[in-house]
Amino acid sequence: MPKHIKTKDNSSKKETFMQSVITLIFSQVLIKLLGLVYNLYLTNREGFGDKGNGIVAASYQIYALLLTISSIGVPNAISKLVSERVAIGDHKGAYRIFKIAFATFTVIGLVGSLMLFFGAHLIAVKWLQIPDAEMTLVALSPAIFFVAIASVMRGYFNGRQNMKVTARSQSIEQIFKTALTIILVEIVAIISNVSTEWMAGGATLATTLATMAGFGYLFLFYKTRRKEIAREIKSTVNYKYERVRNIIKKILIVSFPIALTAILSSVNKNIDSFTVVRSLKEFLPEDVAVSQYGILGGKVDTLTSLPLSINVAFATALVPAISAAKARRDRKEIKRKTTFSFLISMLIGLPCTVGMCVFAGPILNLLYPNASEGTVILQISSLTILFTILDQTINGALQGYGLLRVPAISLGLRCYC
Repeated sequence: MPKHIKTKDNSSKKETFMQSVITLIFSQVLIKLLGLVYNLYLTNREGFGDKGNGIVAASYQIYALLLTISSIGVPNAISKLVSERVAIGDHKGAYRIFKIAFATFTVIGLVGSLMLFFGAHLIAVKWLQIPDAEMTLVALSPAIFFVAIASVMRGYFNGRQNMKVTARSQSIEQIFKTALTIILVEIVAIISNVSTEWMAGGATLATTLATMAGFGYLFLFYKTRRKEIAREIKSTVNYKYERVRNIIKKILIVSFPIALTAILSSVNKNIDSFTVVRSLKEFLPEDVAVSQYGILGGKVDTLTSLPLSINVAFATALVPAISAAKARRDRKEIKRKTTFSFLISMLIGLPCTVGMCVFAGPILNLLYPNASEGTVILQISSLTILFTILDQTINGALQGYGLLRVPAISLGLRCYC
C-alpha cells in the first residue's frame, strides 16, 4: 500500500511539471510569433528597414545588459528559494523571501532606469557611435524598473508551481508590445514625415508600455490571491526565522551566478554593437554599416531565437521542480525530469538547426520580401541553435540542483576562448 501511494503521488507531480512546461511552451510560441509579426512589419516598413533595426538592436543590447544586472537571474533564484520553502511547508518563509526580494529589486531596478536615462547621450554618441540611438535608449529606460519588480513576482509564483501566471503576464506583455509597436510607429511616421530615428524611438517606447502592462497583470493577480496566501501562511510548518540581511545575501548568492551567465552573454552581444558598426564605417557609409548590423540584430537573431524560446519552457520549469525534489531528497524524480527535458531539447534543436541552415535563403525571401539580405549570416548563426538549446536545459537542471557556478564558469571559458 505505501508503494502504491508513492507512485500515485509521483504521477501527480509529473503531471504538474508537464502542465507547467506545456503552459510555458504555448506562451513562448505565442510570444515569438507575435514578436515575428512586429519584426516583419518593422523590417518591411518603408523608412524603417535594416537601418531602423540596427538602431533598435544596438540600443536594445545596452538595455539588455542593464536589465541583466538588475533582474536576470531573479525569477530563477526566487523560484528556487521559494520552492524549497514550500516543499517543506514553510509558506511564511517563502512569502518573506518574496517581500524582501521585492523591496530590494525595486531599488536596483530604479537605479538601472536612471542610469540608462541620464547616460543615453553618452552611450549613443561615444560608445555605440550611433547618435540616432539616443532617443531609443531614453524610451527604454523606464522598462528596467518594471521588469525588475515583475521578475520578483514571476519568481514567487514559479516557486509556488504556478507557471500560468508567468505565461499569461508574458503573453499580455507581448500582445501589447506588438499592437503598440505598429500603432506608435505609424503615428510617429505621420508626425515625423517617416523619420527612421523617431520611428525607432516609437518602437522602443512600445516595449516600455508593454512591460508596464505585464507588471499590471501580475500585481492584479497577486491582489486576488492575497487571502489564499494568508491562509497558507497560517498553516506554515517548519518555519525558520532568518534576518533580512541573510535573506538578501542568499538571494544575491543564488541569482549572481545565473545573472553572471546572462551578463557574459549580453557582453558578447554588446561587443558586437560596439564594434560591428564602428568597424564597417571604415569601409562603408554610416547608413549602410548600420543596416548591415540590422541584418544580424533584427532578422537573424529574431529567427534563430524562435526554437530557443520553445525550449526555454523546460529550462524554466526545471528550476523549481528539481529544487523541490531535492528538498524532498527525491533523486529518482530529478533524474526522470532532467532526462525527459534533454530528449525534447534534442527533438526541438536538431530539425531547427538543419532546416534553417538549408533553407536560409527561401526563409528570408518569404518573410522579408523588401529586405531579404543576410542568407550567409543566417546559415552560420543557425549552427548554434542545437548547442544553445542543450545549454539552456543543462543550465536549468544545474540551477535547480544548486550548482549555480557551473553555467557561469562554462560561459566564461567560452567567452575567453
